[in-house]
Amino acid sequence: MELSIGDYKLNFVNGGIEIKKGEKLLYYNKKPLYISVKTYMAITEFYDAPYNEVIQVNENEIRATGTLAIKTGSEFLFTDVYEVKGKVIKVTRKVKVTKVGTDLGFGSKFSLIMNESDDPRDYYCFAPGAWYKQNEFAPEYVMGKDLDNEYFWQFETRFALPLFAMQNITSGETIALSRWASDISMRSLDIFPAENYVDPKFTIGSIGMSKPKSKTLNYMYYGFPVRKDIDTVIEGLSIDYVYPGCNGEFPARRRYLGLDYKGKAKTFQRVNHPVKLGFEQNYAIAINLGHYEDFYKMMRDIWRITYERLRDRYFEVDNKLHYHNCMKIFIKYTQKYGKAYGLPFSCQLPNLDVSSVSFQFGFVGQQPGIGNLLIHYGDTESNFEAFQKGVEIIEFWVNNSMTETGLPKVCYHPAIEDFEPYPHYIRMLADGLEAILDAYVYLKVRKGIEKEAWLEYCKKAADWIVDIQNDDGSFYRAYNIDGSMRMESKATTPSIIRFLVYLYLVTDSEKYKIAALKAGEYSYKNVYLSMEYRGGTCDNADILDKEAGIYALFGFLALFDLTKEQKWLEAAIGAADYTETWTYVWKFPVVTPWPKHPFNKYSISGQSIITVGGGADVYMAACAYTYFRLYLITRDEHYLDFAKFIYKNTRQSTDVDGSCGYIMPGLGHESGNFTNQILESHYHWLPWCTFVQVEPIIRLYETFGVFEIEDAMKLSEEMLKKQNDIYDNLLCDLRKSRGGFDDK
Repeated sequence: MELSIGDYKLNFVNGGIEIKKGEKLLYYNKKPLYISVKTYMAITEFYDAPYNEVIQVNENEIRATGTLAIKTGSEFLFTDVYEVKGKVIKVTRKVKVTKVGTDLGFGSKFSLIMNESDDPRDYYCFAPGAWYKQNEFAPEYVMGKDLDNEYFWQFETRFALPLFAMQNITSGETIALSRWASDISMRSLDIFPAENYVDPKFTIGSIGMSKPKSKTLNYMYYGFPVRKDIDTVIEGLSIDYVYPGCNGEFPARRRYLGLDYKGKAKTFQRVNHPVKLGFEQNYAIAINLGHYEDFYKMMRDIWRITYERLRDRYFEVDNKLHYHNCMKIFIKYTQKYGKAYGLPFSCQLPNLDVSSVSFQFGFVGQQPGIGNLLIHYGDTESNFEAFQKGVEIIEFWVNNSMTETGLPKVCYHPAIEDFEPYPHYIRMLADGLEAILDAYVYLKVRKGIEKEAWLEYCKKAADWIVDIQNDDGSFYRAYNIDGSMRMESKATTPSIIRFLVYLYLVTDSEKYKIAALKAGEYSYKNVYLSMEYRGGTCDNADILDKEAGIYALFGFLALFDLTKEQKWLEAAIGAADYTETWTYVWKFPVVTPWPKHPFNKYSISGQSIITVGGGADVYMAACAYTYFRLYLITRDEHYLDFAKFIYKNTRQSTDVDGSCGYIMPGLGHESGNFTNQILESHYHWLPWCTFVQVEPIIRLYETFGVFEIEDAMKLSEEMLKKQNDIYDNLLCDLRKSRGGFDDK
């Protein structure tokens, strides 16, 4: 009996499973029935067995059943249904407790042994937002960093999509398991999630791989592994879906310092269902099979296939109203602190109680960026207060932050009337400089106002940037105030490209174009081709993250807009495909500790993982305009869908209409972790949270004259193409401003 899907065949042999491509055996499981039990001594033992009966229902469906009886007296009835569904095989499983022994809890597992190799180092792995290749650029505490573990299981809620793929590096053969539907329910909130506990309501699974020994494995709180031999023999490395989920093995992030334990401390959180007569597990997964010549193509394809099945509905939001609400926040909370205009660094929700006042040039503070938005808004809405506050913000940075060398200072604290000793991240410099340049261009083009000092500020900083560019075209991640290297990594080189291109267009100075192209060449070879998107967040270590991908997308697309060379479009597409995989496009229920929070009303879809192993935030909102532009260039419908998704669903962490109880509509929290279905957050607002939502709205409106992507799609093809040539339009505007206005 077999099922066929493309070049692959799923066969049932002697109660086991085999997946072949032609005559080559790729994956198998001789004993698909698998149960782990929490014994009465609270250690975990596991058992397996073949199916008792296999029935071919039709050419696209096979039903397999079997009973697994274990020595403790418990019995479990399995009913598995395999169906071909388009590009995937759907496996629907029911496990029913038919006899109760002495066990305290149980879990089941669907797994397939990797026949080509049993060495984890022979595989690239992909779990969206959690595991890329072999997690070379991940911190030590993240899954996949230590490939000598036996278990590599993580709760699927840690993933932007509940998906785990393994690609054999030599052959390119790939298998992926994913949850079939976004049907997780709320776990028991009256049960504390300990190391090894039972929760009958827990419906989160885990996906990963394992190569366990025929021994138990439970860790004591200080890291000691409790192990005893068992009879079950494991044949090799397998890809697994575990239900209910287990979290481990993770390197322990802290030790009990008073205990002189010399072992390698790890953690392994196990969740069980009750061994109760009649209790049933019901879950469904998808199996993807394919062959890919490299990791990138595998990642892109598997992500998109799963995206189509699990993407949450579009959130309903009026982006024009949201824009105005957000700008009202900026207007109200921008004020003069001593000699400086700006917004507080952080404010506690729900009433925006100011907890810290400090101004950052970019990143989480985005002071010049907000000043630029206030100028645009104040002009178009005839709001003098907004316009003037925006000008004052820019004036402060231009008049106070520049050094003799040309390196701007990036963090100002008004209480001490001095700048803080923050590292000069190349990414943060790009944020502020591009905003000041854009404000200069806006005033010159739209108002006929020449702010020569603003342009000179940008040129002086750019000259410093050109001077310190490495011979290979790269820039270091961060610099000291004297211009010396502070952080050696070069992975954030793409972040400065768009500013250099922009300044070249404004000044027609070739040195900025040359520097941008040199940085692009380095980034193409060392960031795009190797997928080394790391270090983009200016308060994290130099690890794999989302924002490095975002800024690579911005940089490569700027080079394509400038040159129309296909290599830059190729790199922009590569960065875009990587970056979107950090976005929660599926949903599951989450509760919050606060009565006033949008997640009490809305879904978590649209949030995006910040760094590998980290929490999630709303930063993907910054990319909606860019993905829409990428769609117009490529006509890839997926980019249009994703652009609309992040243009809408990112708003779900904000009080979009005032109904959630925040002091002003449009407010949202900075970030949080909700993988255990309870939001853990600082519950505060930082200026960037609103900035990244407003900035793409303004860009969309000023480029296409509309506030919604759907309305932009109503424009003619000719108009869309014309307006999407943003640099041609910029040069046209600059020529008109030079010949048609008097400087004021």
